[in-house]
Amino acid sequence: MKPAAIALALAWSAVGLVISSAAGAANEATIVIVSGTYGSNCGAPRGNVTRDLAARCDGLRTCSYPVSVVAAQSGSCRNDYLAEWRCGGHEFHNAALAPGAGQGDRLILSCMPSSGPGH
Repeated sequence: MKPAAIALALAWSAVGLVISSAAGAANEATIVIVSGTYGSNCGAPRGNVTRDLAARCDGLRTCSYPVSVVAAQSGSCRNDYLAEWRCGGHEFHNAALAPGAGQGDRLILSCMPSSGPGH
C-alpha cells in the first residue's frame, strides 16, 4: 500500500471508532426528571417533590426512589405518587404508586433498554 492510502485507511478507521462510541453513548441514556408529585389525589400541587426526585435520580440509568423520604410530610390522606422522566431527551416515561404509598415503598425509574416483555 502507498503511504497516502495507509493514511486514508487510518483516517477512516478513526472515524469509525468515533461513530461507534457515539452510538454506544446514545444507547446509555440516563434519567432526566420532568416531574415528581406526591399526594395529587389529596390536593397536592403537581411537581411538589420534583427537586428531591431529581436530586436522587437525575443522571442515573436506574433509580430506586424511597417514597419514605416524602411520606413523613403527609397528613391523614392516603397519598399517591407519580414520577415522570425522560431518557436521553427522547423517550418519555412515568410510573406511579397507588394511594397509600409510604414508608418502605420504592418507585423504580429506569432508562435501561428492555429486552422484551417481563424483562
